[in-house]
Formats: sequence, C-alpha cells, structure tokens
Amino acid sequence: MQSRGIALWLLLLLRVPGLDSATWNLFGKSSTEPTQEGEVRLVGGKHDSEGRVEVYHEGKWGTVCDDGWDLAEAQVVCRQLKFPGVVSAVTGGTYGEGSGSIWLDDMDCKGTEKSLSSCSFKGWSLTDCSHKEDAGVVCEKGTDLTSDTAHFLDHSLGLSDDLGELFDRGDDCDFLITVQSPTGNRDGEGKLEVEERNICTHKLILSLYPHFNITNGSSNLSLEMSQACSPCVTSFIRYLYTRKIDVTVSSAQCLHKLASKFGVKRLMQDTGRLFTVLLPEDPSFYTQVSLYQYSVQTGDLLLQENCLQYLAWNCEALINSPAWSDLSTDFLMALLARSDLVVPDEGFLLQALEGWIIEKGDLTGTESQATLLGHIRFPMIPAKKLYDLQFTSELYRSHEKLYRVSMLRGFQFNALSFDTLRKHKSSESEEEHDYHPRIYTAEPWSVTINSTNKEPPRQDMRYDYNRRYNNYQPYYPTPEYGKSFTTPNHNSVIYQTKETNPISWSARVFKNQREYSRCISFPTASLSLQSSLRQNQTNSVHFSNRLLLTCEGRYVFHVQDFKNNMAQIPTNSSLALSYPCPEGQYDFRFVVRPEYI
Repeated sequence: MQSRGIALWLLLLLRVPGLDSATWNLFGKSSTEPTQEGEVRLVGGKHDSEGRVEVYHEGKWGTVCDDGWDLAEAQVVCRQLKFPGVVSAVTGGTYGEGSGSIWLDDMDCKGTEKSLSSCSFKGWSLTDCSHKEDAGVVCEKGTDLTSDTAHFLDHSLGLSDDLGELFDRGDDCDFLITVQSPTGNRDGEGKLEVEERNICTHKLILSLYPHFNITNGSSNLSLEMSQACSPCVTSFIRYLYTRKIDVTVSSAQCLHKLASKFGVKRLMQDTGRLFTVLLPEDPSFYTQVSLYQYSVQTGDLLLQENCLQYLAWNCEALINSPAWSDLSTDFLMALLARSDLVVPDEGFLLQALEGWIIEKGDLTGTESQATLLGHIRFPMIPAKKLYDLQFTSELYRSHEKLYRVSMLRGFQFNALSFDTLRKHKSSESEEEHDYHPRIYTAEPWSVTINSTNKEPPRQDMRYDYNRRYNNYQPYYPTPEYGKSFTTPNHNSVIYQTKETNPISWSARVFKNQREYSRCISFPTASLSLQSSLRQNQTNSVHFSNRLLLTCEGRYVFHVQDFKNNMAQIPTNSSLALSYPCPEGQYDFRFVVRPEYI
C-alpha cells in the first residue's frame, strides 16, 4: 500500500509531459511559445516600457477601461511584464484607441498581485466604456533580473487527463463511495428497495476537499441520492480528479447539490449560473422563488443574487403573480431592501405589501409587519397618494404612529429643499433609505421604444465639427428609432411649480453606423436633455437614468445605466447575459431618475 501511495504522489507532483520538447527561455518567452490566458502587452508607446494596456482573453487581445485605473493597477502590469517598477498610470486613451473587446473595467488592485486578471474587476467584457477610455502605463525602463526572480514553467496540461484515466481504471483505489438510491419498488415486507453501486476512489484526491472528512480514518462513505441524481455522482467524483465536467440544465441541480454538500465552491457557482436560464420560463414565479430559497439553503451567494436581481427587475410581474402571496417574510425583507426594484411607483409597492400583510394576518406579527413597512420609501410616494393613505390604507389604524411619522417625512420632502432636510436628518442611513429612488416606470418618468416606434426621416441639415479641416461640416441624419417626452424637474412637488417648466428628453436607439457614425458599437441607446435646468437645480439635482431591456415584452433581462447620455446595449455575442434573450427581440424602456446630489 505504501508503494502505491508513493506512485500516486509521483504522478501528482512530477508529471511533466512533453518536457523534452518544451521551448522556454530563462529571461523571456521564446517566439514559439503560445500566448497564455491573462497575459498583458503594451501597444502604441514610443518605448517598449510604455503604451496602451491590452489583455489576452479567450484567444483575443482586448483593452482595459480607465475607470478605477491608478498606480496600484499600473504596478501590477509593470511587474507582470518584468519591468523594475512603475512611473505613472495613464488614462483617457493617451496611446490611441484600441479595437475589439474592452475586457476589463472598474479595476481594483492592491498592487501586490502577480497578474492584472488576478485583481478585482466587474467581469470579463462587462463595461460601459468606449475605447476613448483605454488605460495605459509608463513603466521604469530595464529588466527586473533580481537574484530571486522566478521563472515559471507550466507542464500541467496533461495532468487532468492522466488523473481522469486513473479514476476510470480504478487502479490502486483505497476509498469506496457507495451510492444508495430508492428504486420505487417494494420488497416482500413492504419496504422500499434500494439500489446500491460502488465508486472506487483515492483518499489522496478526496483529501483536497475537507468536507469528505477523509482524515477520520474511514475507508468508505455512503451517499443517499434520488434515482434522478444517482447517475450524476460518478461525473461529480470524476470532476474532483480532472476539474472537467459536462453540465446540462437537467443535471445542474444534482451537481449543484453535490458541490454544495462537499464544499466544491467553483462548481457550485458555475452550475448555479445555469439555473438562471430557467428564471424567465415560469410566469407564475414559483420556480424563481423556489430557486432563491434553494440558494439560501445551499449558501450559494451568486445564485441568490441572480434570483433576487431577476425578481427585482420583474417586481411588478411578481406582485401580480400567484407566487406573491406565498412569499416568506425573510424573502420580502431581502427584496424590499434593494434599489433596483422596477415598479410603477413607490405607492404601488406599498399597496402590494399591505395586501400581502393583510392576507397573512397574524402569522407575520406586528413587529415583523412594522419592519417590512419600514422598508417603504415614503418620500418617494407621489404626494397625492401619500395624502390619500390616511383614508385608503387598511393598515393605517393598526400602525398609525409609523404611518404618521413616515408620511410627515414624505410631506417634508415635497415641501422643503434638500439642503434644509439635510441639516436636520437623524442619520446617514435614513437619508440613504428614504430619499434614494428605485426604478419607477409610471408616466411621465419612462417611455418605451420598439421596432414600430420609428420616426419619419428627418431631412433637416445639421453641422458637425470636423477636426481635420478645423470647421463645421454639414451632414444629414438618417432615420433612427426614437421618441421625445417631457418630465418634471424632480419628483418632489417643490420642483413642479409654474416657475420650473417641465424638461424635454430625447430617447434614441441607434442600430448601425449609418444611423450614428460616432458610436463605438451597436446597438446603442441615447437619452439626452433637450432643455436646460436652472442653476439652482443643477446644483442639487442630477439624473441617474436607466435603460431597461425587455425580452419579447415578457420580462426585463437587463438594466443598464447611462454614461454621458449613452448606453451600449449588450448582445448575447458581446456579453454573457444572466438572462439571455433572442437578439432583435428587445423592447427599450428609458427611465428618468432624478436624485438629490
């Protein structure tokens, strides 16, 4: 047995296939060495120690957005390229605009990471930047050849396949996993028959996963699995050897349960992502709610957020669904705490919550009811609805003090400037909670554009500044999908007087280069002011507008913010969307969100 263990350790530690044919160089890469995932390079500089930063991902080079780009990020790049140090971090496309994908955005490095892709960032290709914001660096010249420089050799490519073959052969296994699953049949004594099968494994591999508890000295483990999940156990154990597995929507939940049980976090998160494909499929919302409850039980925070986000974006449909009355108090607490709830207005949300509380009756308890009502942002309720609450709310009498205090705060919001309110606020959290809007879609705050909302061609000549000739050149706009609409300056009544006229907005969707030549990628949406604000308003109000993408009129599958009045619309090919939608089946909903600064 000892010789078998030594042999396995040698396989794990010393397996280096192709070492004799590997091409490598102590002081840099050989020209024949393929580019590796996550490598960086500098482009467009006068010297090799400066330039636009590009990252290699999925077989393609792409750029980095300069949002969050600072010396710590530049330090990582210079270290990764083996330069002695960093001189400066460069922003604003100084070294020219790149092309193709913008792989990284909102970088947050500590400065000690070995590679740029090891830093925290939004996610591959998740960005709202254009190539005008490509980041760059200036590194110290020379080569970092200190005495303790490490030269990394990676010959592990074949190790996964070798370990997979080891599992398939079952050679020298020293740990037995018995899978038990009921067949559905009963024996002569009326007991359910159980089918058993054994999987031969190796303690050394399983010891990498502490939840198997291999150190307790046992040499076997029994697993009780349903008949449907039983076949997935073999694939799961093989994954522990190879880190490779085929996952389908039908096998995802079984594999997710196994990964959760044995603490295999990466597999749990990746299979959890597949569940999001199911989220738009059930208009009753029972599937979505049960998936959220399952994510809480298993501790899968990524799945939990995906479920909550989908339910927040489709909150109006959830409220009108059969599942609404069956929601738990804890679930509602988590949902109501979010600012990305898409609802007509805050009064609609309060009415739905009141209906839920009344239907539950005494099951929730007065304290829990008050806590739930405390999540309602009363200052965001339209003033008329706020006034009507004392006459229309069925909970007003039972929670009169809470309603009176909350309504007073709402009336103060509508009657006083924010500077006045801020002087006497009781806490930072109160201001954050009460005065921060969700995503309200009721008129006049939103407008929807679909393929039928095409304006007639506008033949009026315009002028665009031409840098090459240092003058203004005429051009004729081609038709685009768009609408114009007006909103108040703010949802507070204090900004809706005769002196503050409504403001005009222009909402547009550009689908190709002919429609808008200055766009970087298509489709792109634009939401721009057509009238100016008064000076006192620009000092206290800003707009944090949102673009909602609705799939075939059925569900919201993406929410995008506007940057400099523009929002790049993601497609299935350009971005791994959480809730995919067939391309070309989008409706575009533009939402105006005024906020106090």
